[in-house]
Amino acid sequence: MRIKHAMILAAGLGTRMKPLTLKTPKPLIKIGKRNLLERSIELLENHGVEQIIINVHHLANQIETFITDLKPKVRITISSEKDLLLDTGGGVKKGTKIFDEKPFFILNPDTLWSSKYLEEMKSLEKIYFKIKKPCLLLVKKKLSLDNSFKGDFNLNNNIVSKGKENDFIFTGLQLIERNYIDSIDKKIFSMTEVWNRLINENKLYGLESNQRFYHLNTEKMYKKILSLNITD
Repeated sequence: MRIKHAMILAAGLGTRMKPLTLKTPKPLIKIGKRNLLERSIELLENHGVEQIIINVHHLANQIETFITDLKPKVRITISSEKDLLLDTGGGVKKGTKIFDEKPFFILNPDTLWSSKYLEEMKSLEKIYFKIKKPCLLLVKKKLSLDNSFKGDFNLNNNIVSKGKENDFIFTGLQLIERNYIDSIDKKIFSMTEVWNRLINENKLYGLESNQRFYHLNTEKMYKKILSLNITD
């Protein structure tokens, strides 16, 4: 089986990336020949995803125009948060209503996605279909170009936990169903609330990524990644 649905979180303000994001939304920032959003869409397309929801808020019209001009192979629907930013969980809750009970990927375009992640997406799917529980793609801190990350989670036998010390960073890719999102009775909330509830019930699973982790979170990190001359 193959996951056919996905959501890309593109509504963030990109505050820490200023001044780059004053006139350009973060998902449209280019690394190499492609911007972050295009890399995200391409990864999902190449995996076999057929329908993508993209939420928008900051400089939303630029993202909408880009998608129209891109003419992607997949069906893309915009979930507008122009009037009210819903945070990650609230954005997913609103945007994925049309997926009904179908499982879907959630992708953060802040990560520099490439074809190297395709095999790990397949492995994440295998875990999901085996245990039918939400799954995160995690990476050890030592593989991150940015060494300031303190870590988000721990991982033991594919079960995700949190402690005082955490060895793994969330890459920005997860696989989930709507019922876990709907369990949070709020309009505006973070996906962290969903994860914490699942961790407390030992229902959050994970897969370790072996890829070098490039994450654009500051202007300084953007310049550092640019200096690597990444073309993939």
